[in-house]
Amino acid sequence: MSTITTTMAAVDLGASSGRVMAGVLCDGRVSLVEAGRFSNGPVRLPTLDGERLYWDVLRLWESVTQGLRAAAHDVGPLESVAIDTWAVDYGLLDANGELLGNPASYRCERTQGIPEQYFARVPAQVMYQRVGLQVQPFNTIFQLLSEAPGRLAMAHKLLLIPDLLAHWMTGRTVTEVTNASTTGLLDPRTRTWRPDMLQSVANAGGKDIHGLLGELVEPGELLGPIRTQHLGLTSPSGAPTAVVAVGSHDTASAVVAVPTQRKDFAYISCGTWSLVGLELERPVLTDEARRANLTNELGVDGTVRFLKNVMGLWVFNEALRTWCDQRYDIAVAELVRAAASCEPLRTVVDIDDPIFFPAGDMPARIVEAARLTNQPQPRDPGEVARCIFDSLALAYRRAIRTAVTVAGHDVSVVHMVGGGIQNALLCQLTADATGLPVVAGPVEATAMGNIVVQARAIGAVAGGLAELRDIVRASSSLHEYYPRTDVEAAWRDAERRLV
Repeated sequence: MSTITTTMAAVDLGASSGRVMAGVLCDGRVSLVEAGRFSNGPVRLPTLDGERLYWDVLRLWESVTQGLRAAAHDVGPLESVAIDTWAVDYGLLDANGELLGNPASYRCERTQGIPEQYFARVPAQVMYQRVGLQVQPFNTIFQLLSEAPGRLAMAHKLLLIPDLLAHWMTGRTVTEVTNASTTGLLDPRTRTWRPDMLQSVANAGGKDIHGLLGELVEPGELLGPIRTQHLGLTSPSGAPTAVVAVGSHDTASAVVAVPTQRKDFAYISCGTWSLVGLELERPVLTDEARRANLTNELGVDGTVRFLKNVMGLWVFNEALRTWCDQRYDIAVAELVRAAASCEPLRTVVDIDDPIFFPAGDMPARIVEAARLTNQPQPRDPGEVARCIFDSLALAYRRAIRTAVTVAGHDVSVVHMVGGGIQNALLCQLTADATGLPVVAGPVEATAMGNIVVQARAIGAVAGGLAELRDIVRASSSLHEYYPRTDVEAAWRDAERRLV
């Protein structure tokens, strides 16, 4: 008896790299094959009033299409393709559908001071009650307010990055809701655009952007066939490969891949950013949630991701880059081993301090933060790395405990997913800091979540999140970490140092 297999491709783009993963579904399991990996990163360019950071989206498009062709060649004809990326950034198209310049990067400093100007017109409390969004200077709404009016006047459509790539594949101009929920323009209760937020952009000196926004679609909608004149991809039947809307915010896809049937879990999607939170049925829009700077982002199947953005492994990766620039050659695995042998909780910093947001010399910033808080200053790369990992785990502890308190939603386990879980030290520190068992896996959570939603959309599997997560669990290698019982007092002491 022949076994039916279904081959799909997940395009997963992050702020530092991208890849195309082929996913083969067979007998209730998904196997992932990397078909293409490529670098990504903002490009700094001079302007008349300083410098700006942009995404080289044309090179990304070329890399994506090459990866899709490689997936079809190496693994087999593709039934479907879906795209997930980072959030908030967008491209503008003119009336002819041509791109109006490279999209700006969320790390661009163009939004400095914009949130404060906006809140002078629309109080922060009012905005939170409307959209439930964590205030970040790079939220799409603040980026729009930093645009030159003439540029917006030329725009015919505004598409978030995954929707822009899907548009080039299919011709559809839509906005997928999980990414739309990071813009500051969407009502998380109704999962629709809020007219008063759109009007507030115009009132604050922007443009009436309602006509620029695409039709909202939910994860699982078929967007259409790939236009063969662009890619020439076909399914096994010979029909053009389908393009599917999934959780196009990479965290939304990653949370689909949390391998559990429980409701009482917290998750950490651990990568360049760490997204730490709970999966809820409805948003939490209280003033307590606003003061805690917790965000309500939308998930797959009507869920809400109630979470906090934590700076994540960006700080560690920038420290590595600094040491590389200084010709200090040290492998990541060696550095993690060195960190594991260092004194625990000797030095901790507020990893979410804005000083760690821009690119730059992270080791020097960590040393200065230690000095300012009267803590021992790290003396070598191992101690810097240990400080970063301890500080990340401390941030996870605070974020989970705050979310649990504000939402009134108890948890008994933490699920860590994403590339950062390959750092076993960080996983154990997270268990110690939170006082909860940690289940780590899958590493390729975003691609896995992307693939299983595609599989359901094209009819290869059926069911809700529980059934999709059954497939993830059957397809994944999981590792468990348990909190050590004698360390809680040390974590409380470290927490007090940052108050």
